[in-house]
Amino acid sequence: MQSGISASQELQTALGNLVTSPSDRGLTATISNEQIVPGATIPSTSSSFLSDLANLTSHIQPTEALYILLRRSDTLSSPDKSLVAITYVPNAAPVRQKMLFAATRLTLVRDLGGDHFPESVFCTEADDLTAKGWQKHRQHTDSADPLTAEEQSARDIRDQEALESRGTGGQGLAQGGRIAVRADGDIAAALRALGEGSVSSSSENLVQLRMDVASETLQLASVSSATPSSLSSAIDGAEPRFSFYRHADAAASIVFISTCPSGAKIKERMLYAASRSNVIALAQGEAGLKVAKRIEAADPKEVTGEVVEEEFESARVEEKRGFAKPKKPGRR
Repeated sequence: MQSGISASQELQTALGNLVTSPSDRGLTATISNEQIVPGATIPSTSSSFLSDLANLTSHIQPTEALYILLRRSDTLSSPDKSLVAITYVPNAAPVRQKMLFAATRLTLVRDLGGDHFPESVFCTEADDLTAKGWQKHRQHTDSADPLTAEEQSARDIRDQEALESRGTGGQGLAQGGRIAVRADGDIAAALRALGEGSVSSSSENLVQLRMDVASETLQLASVSSATPSSLSSAIDGAEPRFSFYRHADAAASIVFISTCPSGAKIKERMLYAASRSNVIALAQGEAGLKVAKRIEAADPKEVTGEVVEEEFESARVEEKRGFAKPKKPGRR
């Protein structure tokens, strides 16, 4: 869905003013006319980041997605000028808007300069943007002591059980493993659109999903067009991805591609491995897709046009063998 949308010059100027301002806590941004444009300025009325979160209330609407850029330091005169990029996408927002904001959040950080944003947060509930909600977020993501893989796995499972007991606004996926994940509501719409696309047209035929590790929520990363030969460059290689690709064969076959770079963290690897079958179940059960082929790779570069076509070539060979005429009876 990142079809040319980029941060406007006005937003870049507003960000520069925020970084140098002695009195502002942050600013909002939205998408208009294929650009990310600045919205309201958020003043600082207290000496702490958590207290200033109360100033967001008047800007948050239950049906409108919003980008929020906040200065992290408690003291505005601090030499630490780092910011946090928040993508607020309420479940009640229009599907098209949710898809745009979710798919463009990485573009926002990239265009404004990743060095400004050591942290990026995605949330769907207004309560997450309160002092209490932010403290829960910090407790969930911060770990004071390094853990072994086994200890981290056990902690992740306990965290997930706590998350399930609180409930989330997302759609539940059937548990195919020990970890239950949640999916944002706009994913099913994107996958349905993928299945309904015309084979002969140049419509978007690649849907990429990512896992937000902090909330353990499956999110829509992007919707775009690709050919078998361009898949390796179209699929994001910076973090793990679940991708659904509509092949241009007569049946418009759906190919499920799972990629997980070697540099992914232990928790990421665990979540993606445990969620793979659940994601396919979501695509087939909620979006009506029929997954014809499955490809797993560490790096998207491994998903070449040859690899994709080999999957279909082997199927054609098997089909020919399956329909071979039996030999006539006679002397042996």
